Amino acid sequence: MSNKPTTPSTLPAPRGTRKIFGLEWPANVTPAERKSLIAGGMGWMLDAMDVMLLSMVLPYLMTDFGIREDLGGLLGLLTLGASAVGGAMFGFIADRVGRTRALMLSILVYSIASGACGLSSTFWQLALFRLILGLGMGGEWTTGAALIAEVWPAEHRGKALGIMQSTWAIGEMIAAGVTFLILQQFHLGWRAVFFVGVLPALLCLWIRRDVPESEIWLAHGQQKKPINLRLLWRKDIRWHGFLATAMNACGMFGYWGLFYWMATYLTERLREAGGNPNLAKTTAWLLVMGVGKWLGYTLFGFAADKFGRRISYIVYLLAAAVLVPIYGMTRDATWLLILGPFVAFFGTGFFSGFSAIASELFPTEIRATAMGLSYNIGRGISALAPFSVGALVRYYHIELGAAFLLCAAAFAAAALFALALPETKGKQLE
Repeated sequence: MSNKPTTPSTLPAPRGTRKIFGLEWPANVTPAERKSLIAGGMGWMLDAMDVMLLSMVLPYLMTDFGIREDLGGLLGLLTLGASAVGGAMFGFIADRVGRTRALMLSILVYSIASGACGLSSTFWQLALFRLILGLGMGGEWTTGAALIAEVWPAEHRGKALGIMQSTWAIGEMIAAGVTFLILQQFHLGWRAVFFVGVLPALLCLWIRRDVPESEIWLAHGQQKKPINLRLLWRKDIRWHGFLATAMNACGMFGYWGLFYWMATYLTERLREAGGNPNLAKTTAWLLVMGVGKWLGYTLFGFAADKFGRRISYIVYLLAAAVLVPIYGMTRDATWLLILGPFVAFFGTGFFSGFSAIASELFPTEIRATAMGLSYNIGRGISALAPFSVGALVRYYHIELGAAFLLCAAAFAAAALFALALPETKGKQLE
């Protein structure tokens, strides 16, 4: 099936559900729903892989280029800061040319930039390529989430977006596995790790051929109405947009400050516990943590559809705010392994809620633009997190685990902003 515009049809009525492992799932999933979820999920999974390859090879990069924690954190700041620009830019593109076309373009940008990172001969060349990668990274979430939100019905939208978000954890695990194979088994060096990041570009071929455009977007797009950006300043949209952006900025600050440095943190702690940890042991700890992330992302969607978006969001964030300081003070390798999945479950799973909340706060004609701005302005602010944590270690001589207290405070602040947002569970998109 081509993704060229077709005549929009009437949106389907709510459908029945069935139980899978005790969890509600739609009795029938349409081809458009299935393909949109696969496209958004695969794009986000491979996006995560490309982004997290840097985190996995960061200790080797810092040694090779002779840089310390502050410049290591700067690479994360540039990637995330650029993602804010990319998300807003691709949101506007998606409202103009369609969700699927914008999705393909974002995947091409981050894939090509990842491969270019492996060609860097200086730190600043690498920084430039990470900045370009960030543009595509920000665009993928905006376009993929908008596509899924408009194709899936309200009663199952949270689940679908939660599953899409959960693929980030799979992408991180793939990044850990790829790094282990290339560095430990094939001894090819960190540059070869980045070359693997070109492969997601192949996904665009399938999206172009088989993934249909959102009918909701087509209904507006075929009317040839200009995008009315003044809607963003309408009182209710403006206030909700501010709250969602602040909530997202704090939540993502906590996430990126914690998980950007996680591989480095585990390497340090395992060295203290066991003398000389190899990459295989660090990878194993990260993979176990990745399982916790995947469950956190996925189950959030089911919780959000059953109990509501806001209460689920708040519970996750508060749990993360409590667990992160405990994890940062843990020195025993066994307890790092036990607590890791719980920290990952709550410290990442809340992400699944933002796409559902944001898609239900904004009208169709500016949905992708507003989602892109809200999500990526928040992500732009959170870009300070990797640098801030690194700077605390570098300039104030604070242990990395103690610096994670900053992340816990950010999670708690995000929960407070979530309290002020309306509940959008069950809202039908026009």
